[in-house]
Amino acid sequence: STALAGFFMFSFVSSSVYLFNDIIDLRKDCLHPVKRNRPLPSGKLSVQTAGTVSVLLAAAGMAGGFYLRSGFGYILAAYILINILYTLRAKEVVILDVMTIAAGFVLRVIGGAVLIGVPTSQWLIICTILLSLFLGFSKRRHELTMLEGAANSHRSVLQHYSPYFLDQMIGIVTASTVMSYALYTISAETVEKFHTTNLIYTVPFVLYGIFRYLYLVHKREEGGNPTRIALTDAPLLINMVLWICTASIIIYGTK
Repeated sequence: STALAGFFMFSFVSSSVYLFNDIIDLRKDCLHPVKRNRPLPSGKLSVQTAGTVSVLLAAAGMAGGFYLRSGFGYILAAYILINILYTLRAKEVVILDVMTIAAGFVLRVIGGAVLIGVPTSQWLIICTILLSLFLGFSKRRHELTMLEGAANSHRSVLQHYSPYFLDQMIGIVTASTVMSYALYTISAETVEKFHTTNLIYTVPFVLYGIFRYLYLVHKREEGGNPTRIALTDAPLLINMVLWICTASIIIYGTK
């Protein structure tokens, strides 16, 4: 289907920019306790091979994106440009580094909507921005506390952050994320679309998910890899399954 093909095209482009970023950060990644085990820093993958694969993946993703839908192709191009900007400059600018990462996630959402030909929900964009900022600032906090004195040598922007400063921003985006989701569940647009006001009862699952993630960041000193946490932490997995089941029953069970 078109959606599945679009998923692969975006995966190609994402993999391309990740390889490009790893090439640029090779020297710093060699000093990182975890990243030094990646293929490039460990020497398992050569820079020449990584560069060639990066270019091929970007070309394949762009060609496939424009073939599927021109608007989707332009979004892929914007995604590549934003990530190049991030790798070469934005990641060294405090606050803007995390906001640039969040912009990439927003482009993924918009790209999906363009590809399947549906309007982009403004609430979805707001929630995506805030959740991305939450995860981004949490990741910066994890890096800062894990690397301690060596943080600046790995990522220069970390010298402008502190655990207290990051906790303030995390607190702001946490509250904003929960409120945005809560308002989304009872908004006129949502009620009209799903014909129910009961989605408000899914808010506790969102609250628990965020609180659990904060617990992992502060008490377990995790947060460096949000994907790994989401796929390996049993309470988070159970919570996501319960959220999906509850939302599905509310939306489809009353029809």
